[in-house]
Amino acid sequence: MQELIIILLLLVCAVLIYKVKVSRSQPATPSNEQNTPQETDLTNAYLPLGEKRVIPESEHQIPRKRLDDNAMKVVYRLHDAGYDSFLVGGCIRDLLLGEKPKDFDVATSAHPEEAVELFHRGRLIGRRFKLLHVRFGRELIEVATFRAGHDSDENNNGEQGRQADSGLILRDNVYGSIEEDAFRRDFTVNALYYCAKDYSIYDFANGYPDLQKKIIRMIGDPEQRYREDPVRMLRAARFAAKLGFEIDPDTAKPIHQLSPLLARIAPARLFDESLKLLQSGYGAASFRQLQRFDLFRYLFPLTHAQLNESEWPTATLVQQVLKNTDRRLEQGKSVTPAFMFAALLWYPMQERYLRLLDEKDMPPLQALHEAANQVLSIQVKSTAIPRRFSAPMREIWELQLRLPRFQGKRAEHLLSHPRFRAAYDLTLLRESAGEDLNGLGKWWTDYQQANDSERSQMQRSFEHNTPKKRRRKRRKPVNKPHE
Repeated sequence: MQELIIILLLLVCAVLIYKVKVSRSQPATPSNEQNTPQETDLTNAYLPLGEKRVIPESEHQIPRKRLDDNAMKVVYRLHDAGYDSFLVGGCIRDLLLGEKPKDFDVATSAHPEEAVELFHRGRLIGRRFKLLHVRFGRELIEVATFRAGHDSDENNNGEQGRQADSGLILRDNVYGSIEEDAFRRDFTVNALYYCAKDYSIYDFANGYPDLQKKIIRMIGDPEQRYREDPVRMLRAARFAAKLGFEIDPDTAKPIHQLSPLLARIAPARLFDESLKLLQSGYGAASFRQLQRFDLFRYLFPLTHAQLNESEWPTATLVQQVLKNTDRRLEQGKSVTPAFMFAALLWYPMQERYLRLLDEKDMPPLQALHEAANQVLSIQVKSTAIPRRFSAPMREIWELQLRLPRFQGKRAEHLLSHPRFRAAYDLTLLRESAGEDLNGLGKWWTDYQQANDSERSQMQRSFEHNTPKKRRRKRRKPVNKPHE
């Protein structure tokens, strides 16, 4: 009996082994051979503009845990109220690139007045481009209604959307569908919509294949889009620097010709754009892109005028400042616009300072204050520097005059100055740019690292090596005889 059971088990094993071998030897079915390549090609192929491309979660592979909780709360609240809503723009672009988004934006079919009613901490802002801001503690979620072109039926009276004769958009509150909204966005890689219902990504402008090929491409006619908003030229340079992408030739071509349109942009807006370009961790790369398209002059006209002058190491200082800023941000250290603007405008200010000393015979401090006034009055016409930054800039500049005078107790007083560290850093950068300051940076470096005894010795050594100035004797008045 046992022998019979063993024989049956052996037969069953033989049958199973045979089936496994047969299944492995069979070729894949024609449908399996064709389907996968077709799906891949569809995902990465260029489709007619406006045709909807759906990238499933299995393809884009964005982990759900990387989606911002508060942004998803906004999306789900809008869904529950019966509106369409999507995560959109740069956050989806950065997630696809494996980067951490700086912020999350939401696009919805709800009009601003409808959406604000759904959120206790919501607030409407803007007139030219009406938005909803929903606050969660220190985090802000920006919610925008789907936009449409100004030729839409929704803009029949011209009140919701208006443009100047030059093409500049004056008001952009014409609402439409998600497809129309995609066309109103600037670059294809920023027109990607994340659907929270099935976790797929919608693409109407070929942004997904452009992202794979690392291309910055304008949606629509580049010249027309730049005329609508000239700041898009700065944004093209910024995204190319930030992402390491190439700007599409058709997108890049009109920039040189249309760059003077930036002179019409409000200085306050250009100040914000300058911070995004130069103080976001890729300032050195942004500077190269700005120089490539001759855009730097519209942000820093005085600095631009000195870049090719051999008398001033301005170009070297600009590069050193931006590399230093990028390095500090990479190390998690803080940066301030006051220092960056003080450094980038140092040589334009110094040029005027030396001229005033020579021509006006002013005392040094008075000449510096007058030079600072002249430089800032010109600069604010391009980028409106708020007073909370311009005041520290003046202090950093003034300390450049005071740091060489560290005799006696002055060194300790300077060391306790709230702007000392920024002024010291600028001194080091000036020396690294090639300016000869007689070892001033090294002296202050050694002084900060020294103990009290060593500091006293440094002071005595300095005073011993410094020739004493002879005091002029006052002449006694001569008593003239009365006539």
